Amino acid sequence: MERILERYERLSYSERELTETDHESHGIWTMEYAKLKSRMEGLQTTQRHIMGEDLDSLSLKELQNLEQKLDASLKHIRLRRNQLMFESISALEKKDKELQNENNALLNKVKEIEKEVARQAHIEQQDRHNMSSYHFDTYISAAYQAGGNGLVEESPRQAQPSIVLPPWMLQHINH
Repeated sequence: MERILERYERLSYSERELTETDHESHGIWTMEYAKLKSRMEGLQTTQRHIMGEDLDSLSLKELQNLEQKLDASLKHIRLRRNQLMFESISALEKKDKELQNENNALLNKVKEIEKEVARQAHIEQQDRHNMSSYHFDTYISAAYQAGGNGLVEESPRQAQPSIVLPPWMLQHINH
């Protein structure tokens, strides 16, 4: 029986402690709620003042303090904006330099290609000149072999155009 009584006393004592703790914590939370509510109302009032609302209730000193806070905020905002603009300008200058370098490299490639095309055209022109000189010499020797009449006949192996050489050219070839 004593055990039951001891057990009863322990449980009732711990129950009283919980009830007392609940009352104390309830009081703490009530105070905390009041503090937070007051703080929130103060912040909302400050926000309205910053937005230019409800300024009639402010004194001259409070208005001057608000103006100083706004000036400090604007200064901070402008500094940040300028910093971002400088960073942006630096990035754009870097990109501009990269694009100029790329443009110069492409111009150099174009110049190299133009030089190569000009060289190829010069080689082809020399080849054509050499070929026409070769054909002219062939035609002259064929005309000379034909008997000096100035007519070049087609050979069965190779179709060549007929050309007539003036007699004065044939005289120089014969001598």
